[in-house]
Amino acid sequence: MLLRTCGELSVTCGLVMLLFCGYLLWGTGGYTEWYQQQVKRHLHDAAGSGRSGGLRRVHLGDAVALLRIPRLGRDYEYAVLEGVTPQDLRRGPGHYPGTALPGRRGNFVVSGHRTTYGAPFNRIDELRRGDALVVDTEDARYTYRVTGTEIVSPAEVDVIAPVPGRPDRPPDRAMITLTTCHPEYSARQRLIVHGVLAGTTRR
Repeated sequence: MLLRTCGELSVTCGLVMLLFCGYLLWGTGGYTEWYQQQVKRHLHDAAGSGRSGGLRRVHLGDAVALLRIPRLGRDYEYAVLEGVTPQDLRRGPGHYPGTALPGRRGNFVVSGHRTTYGAPFNRIDELRRGDALVVDTEDARYTYRVTGTEIVSPAEVDVIAPVPGRPDRPPDRAMITLTTCHPEYSARQRLIVHGVLAGTTRR
């Protein structure tokens, strides 16, 4: 009787864990998709009206830009929000506060989930040198080109310095860094993609 009860409890616990894992992998994406649709609509409307964001102050939760990565498909488009707390990243990729804004000298650093909440950075391991990272703001389109990728430990914060890997150097150009967890389903390491600004088109 005791063995049967333990067996039934084990099966029940297993099913609950399976359902929870399924929710994390697929269910959380619904919230991210809904939020992204609202923010992207606002950004598209602002760009279409010709309103300029200029050097406005960016607040936590604000939409900073639209990120497109052609290698990952014609439909790949995410609004990048200000902030990288767990709550921020549930809404989509987040811009590290204090790092450069799009097109500005320094390092524009963006972090995103790889497996949950829409998994915006699930496939950035497919990026290759020279691939375009297109960043649209209200006043310009900035096209960055991938210069390389690396895998680091979470403690290696130099990758988000104004000059990645060289925190003591002042920046002399505009760069971009994408960060996500590595490997998939683990936070043991970080996958990093670096790029440099290759072109700017003003609206």
